[in-house]
Amino acid sequence: MNAVIFDMDGVLFDTERLCERSWLEVARAHEIPGMEEIFPRCIGLNANDSRRIVMDAYGEDFDYPGFREEASVWFWDYIEKNGLPVMGGVGEILEWLKENTWKVGLASSTRRSSVLNHLEQAGLRDYFSVVITGDMVEHSKPQPDIYLMACRELGVEPAQAYAIEDSPNGIRSAYRAGMIPLMVPDMVEPDEEMKALSHGIFNNLTEVLNYLKQSEETV
Repeated sequence: MNAVIFDMDGVLFDTERLCERSWLEVARAHEIPGMEEIFPRCIGLNANDSRRIVMDAYGEDFDYPGFREEASVWFWDYIEKNGLPVMGGVGEILEWLKENTWKVGLASSTRRSSVLNHLEQAGLRDYFSVVITGDMVEHSKPQPDIYLMACRELGVEPAQAYAIEDSPNGIRSAYRAGMIPLMVPDMVEPDEEMKALSHGIFNNLTEVLNYLKQSEETV
């Protein structure tokens, strides 16, 4: 094993909570009920699949583009004022993978412009030789498309690559792609399904790094 593909939101950056807050703030401002129940269903999905969930909940007349635009403005305004929240252990694991010549990719359901902006802002772009985003596939997680594309671009067989994920949809996607899913739960605690689909469940990226080091030593 010498390949790792990371999810972004909730794995590299603590942005899923921030995204949830932006949705809830906009929903509250417009008196849109039930968004706290809708948002968790959209975690790990790309814009197309998230849109379908929201429209099914609120009807075809719901102004989804307008809602997302307002939420995006809130999100980016917060980051401009407070900075991008980076998860603990990110720099250590990426530097170790680089020093040990692992192939490293990223597969995020977020649109490409936002992904690249986040990576550049955090100074992490050069660690990833492949970046696949939600607007590059018709259906993102839990479908396997995004991880299969990442593996192809990275030049590795899925069975020879780890996927580091925080969400159930991400774990399902990696598992269906035939990869080795490693879960670092963020907003959703692992249930029995996640325990069955994940090769390992970790509290943070530092634990994942220690696992990768031990795995390399036993090869």
